[in-house]
Amino acid sequence: MHGEVNIKNKKARFEYELMDSYDAGIQLFGTEIKSIRMGKASITESFCQFKDGELYIINMYIDEYDWGTYFNHKTRRDRKLLLKKNELKKLERKTKETGLTIIATNLYINKKGLAKVKVYLAKGKKLYDKRETIKGKDLKRDLDRIIKNS
Repeated sequence: MHGEVNIKNKKARFEYELMDSYDAGIQLFGTEIKSIRMGKASITESFCQFKDGELYIINMYIDEYDWGTYFNHKTRRDRKLLLKKNELKKLERKTKETGLTIIATNLYINKKGLAKVKVYLAKGKKLYDKRETIKGKDLKRDLDRIIKNS
């Protein structure tokens, strides 16, 4: 393997207020896992949605495998997420009742060599919440700068 694979969605913490987290497996083809191990994937524009009681990650980009033949995969297909039945029911109930959404924040390879996605139950932030986040980051950076210089 080519070291650790840890692909992040940096926009997620800025755009959403993250609540509950779940680690989900992904149903992949052979060429897809090989591309992920090479670090050629992106989850920045992806989101999760229920179809027929199953959870799918939509708009996740996995680049075509360089040495793949005509068996190569589509780059932006819907991929099934693998969670326990009680977790799926809980997520589906919360997304339907309260208007929450499910966001993928992290794609990684675990110690067993399996691809996993860290998904969060999230609530969209308002504009003033985003401004507050930026303000907090600026204050922290200024404080760190002052402490470093003194």
